[in-house]
Amino acid sequence: MPLTQDPGSALAATDRPDPATSAHASATPATPATPADGPAGGPADGPADAPAKLIFGLVAAQLGVCIAVFTPIVVTLALRVAQIVPEAERGAALGKVLSVGALLALVGNPLFGALSDRTTSRFGRRRPWLVGGMAVAAVGLTVVGLGSDVTTLLVGWAIAQLGCNAALCMVTACVPDLIPDHQRGRVSGMVGMMLSVSMVAGSFLAQLFTDDMALAFVVPALVGVLGVCVLAAVMPDRPARAESVAPYGLREFLHSFWVNPRKNPDYSWNFASRFLVFIGIACVTSYQVYFLMDRLGVAEGEVASKMFTTTLVTVGGVVVGSLAGGWLSDATGRRKPFVLASAFVIGIGLLLIATAGTFGMFLFAVAVFGFGEGLYLAVDVALAAAVLPDPETAAKDMGVLNIANALPQSLVPMLAPFVLAIGGGGNYGALFLVGGIAAAVGAALVQLIRSVK
Repeated sequence: MPLTQDPGSALAATDRPDPATSAHASATPATPATPADGPAGGPADGPADAPAKLIFGLVAAQLGVCIAVFTPIVVTLALRVAQIVPEAERGAALGKVLSVGALLALVGNPLFGALSDRTTSRFGRRRPWLVGGMAVAAVGLTVVGLGSDVTTLLVGWAIAQLGCNAALCMVTACVPDLIPDHQRGRVSGMVGMMLSVSMVAGSFLAQLFTDDMALAFVVPALVGVLGVCVLAAVMPDRPARAESVAPYGLREFLHSFWVNPRKNPDYSWNFASRFLVFIGIACVTSYQVYFLMDRLGVAEGEVASKMFTTTLVTVGGVVVGSLAGGWLSDATGRRKPFVLASAFVIGIGLLLIATAGTFGMFLFAVAVFGFGEGLYLAVDVALAAAVLPDPETAAKDMGVLNIANALPQSLVPMLAPFVLAIGGGGNYGALFLVGGIAAAVGAALVQLIRSVK
């Protein structure tokens, strides 16, 4: 859809030929691309900027959905599991719930992306899945909040993950759809850092509803619904052309998981790099609650407040890294150096966490980790948008890339018990060391991408 200074003309463009190719025509900032469908009348010296209200909508949607999904991942799901299973079983029970939910989310990413690319609804091709996905997620989170056994938590979390990933897939697809290349570093930075900002908000909400776990899940879900409604109200969104929609069945669904690495090597290297970096990130997001309790001796009743402090420090680092990385990336026209630097900083942060023996040392370590994560998030989506195989299947291809974000959420809880068991159990140092090595290797792989500087 066109990005114009006049929102009315942007919305009216649903009858124009579909083209989004200009938004992806160049992977190099030397020839900035125009937004999908081309601007109605940009300035003579370059393409028009995306409207401020669209950027605000993207940020609001990302923040809302991330509050809904990461508040449980970081704080409340671990506390909910601890309430209903014996202490000796809580690590395995949490891993089971997180793993099954994340595995289903992996299926949802390319599925919802492909269905969105084919949606001919008069409401557009992204909007129905954005709002509908978050509505489904709200139902799942309510089930988790009211559940009284691990099976119910597992079912509710699986539904919530599917819904949240449908919504997040649409937000991610809006970047290549609607944001011109010359703004993608800054916009990616603002959108990306909402993941960490959501952890602050989520930790704050968790403190408010420690005595009522149902509200601890329902309130973040309602925040997510509000966020996606903001974006749905302001985004220009065209439906897919009915005559161009290919049939979609089991064969097409299975094929949607595959992007030929020989034909699209840069896309494939980006996937591998993303996957390894998010292995490192997942080691922290999934297990820092138990690290505080088991390694640093934080009492269960103090976890929520300690997590709030921890998240504030982490987000401080993320905000600095995101804003600085996004601005410098757009100013220099380069993406790869920032991915390289960020992944190595994440690795260093994980190594510091692994050796932390006091809460103060832990806070310093997560500040370093947060800065590296912020640098990464600032250019991650911009880099991904530059290596997409086909602009007409942007949501599906971004959905496949999102598997690299989501799969670690499943694999880390599945494999972590084996790593933690090294040396007699509770070996968080080994877990974070593995995460640091993974992030460093991911940084190295991004250098194999050829079409982006």
